[in-house]
Amino acid sequence: MTFPEYYTPNRVGLPYIPETRAAVDAGQDALVSPASEDRRRIYLLLVDMQVDFIHRDGTLTVPGAIADTRRTVEWIYRNTGQITQIGASLDSHVPIQIFFPTWWVDKDGKHPDPYTAIPLEDVQAGIWNPLYEREWSLDYVETLERNAKKTLMIWPYHTLIGTPGHTLVPALYEAIAYHTAARKSQPTIYSKGSIAKTEHYSIMEPEVKVRGEAQGDVNEAFLDELSTYDLIYVAGQAKSHCVLETISSMMRHFPRETIQKMRVLQDAMSPVPHPEIDFDALADATFERFQEIGLAMVDTSADLA
Repeated sequence: MTFPEYYTPNRVGLPYIPETRAAVDAGQDALVSPASEDRRRIYLLLVDMQVDFIHRDGTLTVPGAIADTRRTVEWIYRNTGQITQIGASLDSHVPIQIFFPTWWVDKDGKHPDPYTAIPLEDVQAGIWNPLYEREWSLDYVETLERNAKKTLMIWPYHTLIGTPGHTLVPALYEAIAYHTAARKSQPTIYSKGSIAKTEHYSIMEPEVKVRGEAQGDVNEAFLDELSTYDLIYVAGQAKSHCVLETISSMMRHFPRETIQKMRVLQDAMSPVPHPEIDFDALADATFERFQEIGLAMVDTSADLA
């Protein structure tokens, strides 16, 4: 297909003000029916496709994410007439959270460097001590390990609310605006990750439940909504963390017939690099296990089916 005139592939991954007016105008001129008339309803779920994860100067850049985003954007343009609804999550943080350096110090009062792993044994030995919520912090690290979750990782400050890194990639925003106008289908934006006491990789639930907090438990309403669609496509960043955990939540909570409606765009996500941990291999092993019970991994070049 011919992409809209405002879309420039080599601008994907560059900072600029989205051409929202041009995208909306182009979408309104597109010769497609409104989403309300779809007989086959398709949901596209975009996980954390934000500047800090995708742009080269992002604070937690994922190698490969720019090319992933370009494929995603072009997939949206090619399939606008078939995509019923788009939902996009925003990882949304504040400076003091359990996975940031601000939360922990060593015996000399030094904060950990980004990409430092904090296992339970190090906390019990006093190698790392929490400055906030001491009892919760000890229980939290223990709960992660007991539930076979990832060891607590200290991350660079990223997707802080109010910063440029928190925003959706401009080229992607344009594609969403185009789809919105073309299909008369309002996008849904999901914020996650603002509870200081827990990581929140999955859109559906935090790593450790925080009872009584908004977003502190499983988002059953969203899971129920997704299950009403005929096909559910998922793309985003990072493959090894927020995409993987979002898919993992869906696999836990969906029945087999809903799992068989899921499609992961495997060439539209990349793993977080780490000098000591092969996150990509760990993610691949999990996805392979999911495929054995019905999850489909597809490329952006494939037809929607």
